[in-house]
Amino acid sequence: GFVSSWGLFPASCLSGTAKVQILSVITQYCFGNIQIYPDLLSTKWGEKSTAELMSRYVSKETGYGVPKDGWRICLAHEFKEKRKPFQAKDVSLSNILEHVGLGIRYLKWWYRKTRVEKKAPFIDMFSAQPLRQIYGVPLGGIGGGTITRGWRGEFCRWQLNPGMYTYKTVTANQFTVCLRRGGQTVYQQVLSVERPPTLQGWNWGYCGEYAFYHALYPRAWTVYHLPGQNVTLTCRQVSPVIPHDYQDSSLPVAVFVWDIENRNDYALDVSIMFTVVNGSGQKDDKSGGHWNEPFHLEKEGEAVSGVLLHHCTAVNPYTLCIAAREQADREISHQTAFAPKGTCSGLWSDLLTDGRLDSPTGSSPPTPKGEKVAAALAVGCPVAAHGHGSLEFCLCWDMPTITFGSREREHSRRYTRYFGTKGDASPSLSHYALTHYRQWERSIDDWQRPVLQDSSLPSWYKSALFNELYFVADGGTVWTELHPDADVSGGLRSENGGLPAQPAVIKEYGRFAYLEGQEYRMYNTYDVHFYASFALIMLWPKLALSVQYDIAGTVVREDLTERLNLMSGRYSPFKTKNVVPHDIGDPDDEPWLRLNAYLIHDTADWKDLNLKFVLQVYRDFHLTQDSQYLQDMWPICKAVMTSEMKFDLDGDGLIENSGYADQTYDGWTVTGPSAYCGGLWLASLCVMCKMAKLVNSEEDYQHYRDILDRGSAAFDKLLWNGKYYNYDSSGRNLSNSVMSDQCAGHWFLRASGLGEGEFQASEKIQGALKSIFDLNVMSFAGGQMGAVNGMRPEGVPDRSSVQSDEVWIGVVYGLAATMIHEGMREEGLRTAEGCYRTVWERLGMAFQTPEAYCEKGIFRSLAYMRPLSIWSMQLALDASQTDQTTASQPGGT
Repeated sequence: GFVSSWGLFPASCLSGTAKVQILSVITQYCFGNIQIYPDLLSTKWGEKSTAELMSRYVSKETGYGVPKDGWRICLAHEFKEKRKPFQAKDVSLSNILEHVGLGIRYLKWWYRKTRVEKKAPFIDMFSAQPLRQIYGVPLGGIGGGTITRGWRGEFCRWQLNPGMYTYKTVTANQFTVCLRRGGQTVYQQVLSVERPPTLQGWNWGYCGEYAFYHALYPRAWTVYHLPGQNVTLTCRQVSPVIPHDYQDSSLPVAVFVWDIENRNDYALDVSIMFTVVNGSGQKDDKSGGHWNEPFHLEKEGEAVSGVLLHHCTAVNPYTLCIAAREQADREISHQTAFAPKGTCSGLWSDLLTDGRLDSPTGSSPPTPKGEKVAAALAVGCPVAAHGHGSLEFCLCWDMPTITFGSREREHSRRYTRYFGTKGDASPSLSHYALTHYRQWERSIDDWQRPVLQDSSLPSWYKSALFNELYFVADGGTVWTELHPDADVSGGLRSENGGLPAQPAVIKEYGRFAYLEGQEYRMYNTYDVHFYASFALIMLWPKLALSVQYDIAGTVVREDLTERLNLMSGRYSPFKTKNVVPHDIGDPDDEPWLRLNAYLIHDTADWKDLNLKFVLQVYRDFHLTQDSQYLQDMWPICKAVMTSEMKFDLDGDGLIENSGYADQTYDGWTVTGPSAYCGGLWLASLCVMCKMAKLVNSEEDYQHYRDILDRGSAAFDKLLWNGKYYNYDSSGRNLSNSVMSDQCAGHWFLRASGLGEGEFQASEKIQGALKSIFDLNVMSFAGGQMGAVNGMRPEGVPDRSSVQSDEVWIGVVYGLAATMIHEGMREEGLRTAEGCYRTVWERLGMAFQTPEAYCEKGIFRSLAYMRPLSIWSMQLALDASQTDQTTASQPGGT
């Protein structure tokens, strides 16, 4: 009777912990000496289903602007499928035998790296991250570090030190609500569904059935109904990730706006308390010497108050800041320091007494070693009967200068151009965020509106397009100022000309780097960036060009120091001249200075890196029309194409693969001319012809045209089988497998405004895409999981390698874009939908989209760069819409 009359617990919450929940309520209301108002204890919400609640909160009636499209989940949801990361035991016996040497060499290298050098390996095959189905929209702009807030409200993933992650949930980082009526507290609750073993003096265990989370990056909404209180809270989370904005998008800040709806016949006083630990859940939280202080900043007619949490480590010290904007009828109070351990009942009672905190003046003493310190900020306001109110908080962090793992060089983050490098910017950052976030939201709305209002696009696509963009900020991303003494090519120039030491675009817009994946710790991994780069060139084109200038500068560099390649067991130089590097380095070493952290293969022998550089140069020129960029890149393109020519062993105009895994599919061997690399080669020759015309070099045009004509003929002769292009031309048993990525070269041509009959007849491309759709998509997992990388013509996956029977989400999005370019819109959307539904809805991998998954059981490399290729789908959709508009106009074709 107690439960049903109060309506506090829906049936789904009455599990084995029901008694604990009821006792918690009894403790709060009876022992807490809180007056009970019977009219607050409405039963109507206890009778509603979660779906009804969610429908209610996203209606126009609430006026809180929760969008229709995005990723939505109830806080009580549990994902049924629990997958495991890929491990060596998941490899077939034949593959194990084939890679015994690699395993032994890797083990020796891993032991030396972790035990002797005390460093983290760039890929740790022995401790892959387990799947935690908890992540939500990350906080912060681009390049200044990120903090991820989970969809249940926990602060659970940290990337403050550049490129290095901590997967820790910091229990005390919470929002708490306090409701008061007539001078007495009637309800106080931590807005968390968890029941941690610490801080038991707080009222935990909010029933998740009464709330849902909605993500549309870079914003998120969490809607809470307070059981029995007739009050709804909506927390809107805003980060400044704004296309074509190169200032505010760099800021390490986030704003939380709490909208309050009081549906009662009487007024309430509502307070929200934000508690934050000085640290990020790492061991150095207890290293001692950390301290907090309150602050107040007033300028330009606006004032903010809050607490600064100074994290005083020897390397990369930083300051966290929690702040609120001072407004009429808003009361801001704080607790400078409290120990987040034990029951912590003192802080809870402080808020419970009067809805505010004591607000002591002065700084806290530095923490002794072994102790942690936290701070709290509370903001309160009156909310009229049947009225609304709002409260604003800011969280920011100031780590202005950084060193990477080698500690050799100091780098200034991009935002320091506007807020300085002294480490005292937190008050100004919070003031700026709290007075500008509405402007950010208008810009975000203007950017997203055309897609969200396009009724021809499915809802899942709108969610995927924007939410996959999280990786631009949360990919271990760094965005730094170019050092005054830096030279992007180390003082070297190519024989045919060279880049300026400090290209104008890097001087103006800085250096940008993001990881291949949060577990594959290499910056700007170029074979993968080829796919992901669509997000940058479409939304932050100056950053895309900055990356290209940096890569171009590395082409002419060389490092003849030899090292062991783990796959072959042979030694080769770190970096070969006139070859595009695999990556620009490991954040645990010294990126930009020491290249090619990847040491499994000698990537100077890879066939795709040089070609992907050339293709990106022309695509970027096509989309930006930056003629200076084209002039600067032309001699670099010629140098890498000349280097690539050595792979045409028989002089037929078509390059050959080596018989090893010598391209981005680094676990899937390929011999002789291949559909993937051969297609990239011919596409690169196409754009070299186009660029030769643009730079008025007829001689170069004729040179590349001759190779293209001969190579195209050889490509069709050796690989086309009447339905699709064979995986390779080796004639081995599996050489006629259907590769889902066989049209990658054509994809880039179409994205560059080319491709109609450039080197492959349209009917062959469309025939290949149809075969891929029929076999790799519809004959795999019932057509519900995207496109498997390799499929046998008889309709079973190619299981000859670890990678051939995987689905690569980023490849699937690129494949879908190619289909859309070729008029196969429905097939393209169906193909991509399988990946989104699998990753986001079935497997619970939100905001950690992996590189790969198999049909059953396993996934590989969580939080990966390649899925940013979904923006190539938007480019294709835009192009197809433009073509349709042109065709409908008088004289259109």
